[in-house]
Amino acid sequence: MHSRVRRGGPALPDAVRVVTAGSGPIRVAAGAQPRVVVTAGATNSLVDVAGLRVGHAQRVGDGYRTGTTVVLAPPGGMVAGVDVRGAAPGTRETELLDPRNLVERVHAIVLTGGSAYGLSAACGVMDRLADAGIGFPVEGGVVPIVPAAVIYDLGRGGAFRAVPDGSLGAEAYDAAAHSHGPDPWTCGSVGAGTGAVAGGLAGGIGTASVVLPSGVTVAAMAVVNAVGSVLDPAGGRLSGTRYGLPGEFDHLREPGEDEVAAWPGATVTSFNTTIGVVATDLTLTKAQCGKLAGVAHDGLARAIRPAHTMVDGDTIFGLSTCALPFPFLGTTSPASPELGTVGFEGAAGSPRGVEGAAGSSRGPEGAAGPAPVGAGRNAPGAAGLHDVLAAGADVFSRAVAHAVLAATGRDGAPAYRDVFPSAWGK
Repeated sequence: MHSRVRRGGPALPDAVRVVTAGSGPIRVAAGAQPRVVVTAGATNSLVDVAGLRVGHAQRVGDGYRTGTTVVLAPPGGMVAGVDVRGAAPGTRETELLDPRNLVERVHAIVLTGGSAYGLSAACGVMDRLADAGIGFPVEGGVVPIVPAAVIYDLGRGGAFRAVPDGSLGAEAYDAAAHSHGPDPWTCGSVGAGTGAVAGGLAGGIGTASVVLPSGVTVAAMAVVNAVGSVLDPAGGRLSGTRYGLPGEFDHLREPGEDEVAAWPGATVTSFNTTIGVVATDLTLTKAQCGKLAGVAHDGLARAIRPAHTMVDGDTIFGLSTCALPFPFLGTTSPASPELGTVGFEGAAGSPRGVEGAAGSSRGPEGAAGPAPVGAGRNAPGAAGLHDVLAAGADVFSRAVAHAVLAATGRDGAPAYRDVFPSAWGK
């Protein structure tokens, strides 16, 4: 294995020079000091990005096996980008995330089952946000911005049209809005992952995080419903575990040869799709959030083989809460960044110009959120962004592995633990 050192672009300070191992976690060389290994956040989950809240709601029984997951933004909203790679996606409001378009902040992300029918779950989230006065300010009120993506899980509970609707979306919103710390059901067959299948095994929701030496947090949440295999082609090990942090997957072993030989693998029986989010507290632009989402797809492809097929709608959202200015170039607060070439003060009749024009959100008290970050000095350069992107790919791979490890087995989709018990040393 050969380590790959970042080349090109402005050099990072010695204390934060990043080295990426080809089959392991990011490691940081601090000059002549011993190499430092990055660590997971306090909960090793998406909520380690301060301000993000996650809620799940699901229905199982009476023909249902499906659910919805909501990621709520902190007050003021969050910058978002998206990258759609699968050939059969089901999405909502993704065009708004194009950097050329108006809105700069989103207020929630919805991940849901139900294929295209399930997109109606976002309407329930939108209603809840509007009732709270949160959204894009327009004459007469606000319009909440709620991008969404779906997985195909139709009929997995027995009834083809038993799908998430607005009421289930509202239930997931309520779970997120009233959450205080990590939900004990963060991973597994919950929320949007309730009916998920991953290469013939039970799929579900997984999450992971990392804190870089600069203090920046990067985290991901994946809804794993892939047609491709989540197993290493040379055996029964989960491919995503190769990118674990020290100690994260040390409890697992290579499954026994007899178990690997007995597993028939999966065949393409329907549409599938893996969706998710990758987030950071570092201030990013819409374009940089889109790039973060794109590189997270590398992590998806490391953990699932093949990925981005004709029967997958693989979609990842990149998010920035803008809680931290860029640590190496930042000289201003994210709440009042230098806007550089944006420069259209008062363009929309707003005292702060860009807020009204670019769509800052307003919280329940009506206070304007942080102004969007433009092309000025507060935007990260290529060197620092590289570190966040590299971390984004790794955390998504790890999230895929956690989803499969935590999933609950059922008829037609056994749990990984049940198929490969020797992976736990049994």
